[in-house]
Amino acid sequence: MKKLAAVLVSGLAFTAPAWAAIKTVTLAVPGMTCATCPITVKRGLSKVEGVTKIEVSYETKEAIVTFDDAKTTLKALTDATTNVGYPSTVKRKSP
Repeated sequence: MKKLAAVLVSGLAFTAPAWAAIKTVTLAVPGMTCATCPITVKRGLSKVEGVTKIEVSYETKEAIVTFDDAKTTLKALTDATTNVGYPSTVKRKSP
């Protein structure tokens, strides 16, 4: 019985990542005032663990970020842009 319980518990350890999901969020970054601002925003977001793709547009003043929600949070993403001088807010997020 103890062996069965140990097998079940160890099996759960391997299924936890299955609950994680790849998400995409659009951040509004209104403080971008020049064509080089997106470089700084992208650099800040790229340091966040779990981020897999970043597209930043000066024209729309948005950053579209794809990330693993088991490794990071929306707050970590907005904090990352704020920490490089460009506060952001969540505009849209995937379910």
